[in-house]
Amino acid sequence: MNISKQIAQWRIVAASVCGTSHLRNKQLCQDAHHWQILSDNILVAAAADGAGSASLGKVGAMLAVETAIENLSSKGLTRNNLTNDANVRSLLNDAILAAKKAVENEAVACEKQLTELATTLIIMVATPDVVAVAQIGDGLAVAKDRLGNLLALTMPDSGEYINETTFLTSPTALDTAQMRLWRTDIVNVGIITDGLQMLALNMVVGEPHKPFFFPLFEFVANAEDKTAAKEQLVKFLRSERIAQRTDDDLTLIIAAFNNS
Repeated sequence: MNISKQIAQWRIVAASVCGTSHLRNKQLCQDAHHWQILSDNILVAAAADGAGSASLGKVGAMLAVETAIENLSSKGLTRNNLTNDANVRSLLNDAILAAKKAVENEAVACEKQLTELATTLIIMVATPDVVAVAQIGDGLAVAKDRLGNLLALTMPDSGEYINETTFLTSPTALDTAQMRLWRTDIVNVGIITDGLQMLALNMVVGEPHKPFFFPLFEFVANAEDKTAAKEQLVKFLRSERIAQRTDDDLTLIIAAFNNS
């Protein structure tokens, strides 16, 4: 019996914290995240950034991530379900549609314009041998393979003008959605919202910044105490080092697959 296979599993640490500009203005954190580890070592995770200009951006973000993960979790996924590329893309598309519908229904229930719940959305499904991502709007999803290659699965959709992006609530949301599937030995995955883009992305070459992600991947791989790890991650996101580079809300989801 292979003991290492018996205990192989994902380790994940995630947090959303309020940006310094929102704290100054006494606003809520507009970011949200949600994740689950399903049977068969399938990780499903989502992050969203509610529009700062939207009065219910936080509500839209929370609804989007929770609905997307609930939708994926209800499908009875197995690793066999994920061997077919078209099937994986269909699963992600269904999760986006479910999230969009939930936000639309909430707008009707609250008697608000849909734009008041505007939010971005990144959805990820990962196993030790495949990772797939769907993204609407800005933010970034990455994965690292066993050879140490770091891949940007998605890139920020920042629109034509600075601070502009496409939202889940936009009429063109589904047309502009990025979808990427990568089959290899996956050891790490990560998702950020746009508040961390300046630190996590080398804008000159348009690639994820290894010095940002690799220490975090090492951190999560060794994080045996989940509560302590989350506290450390929140402390990192609230640190002066981060605050000097960004005043936006911040979400970071990092995971490591430990097979030993």
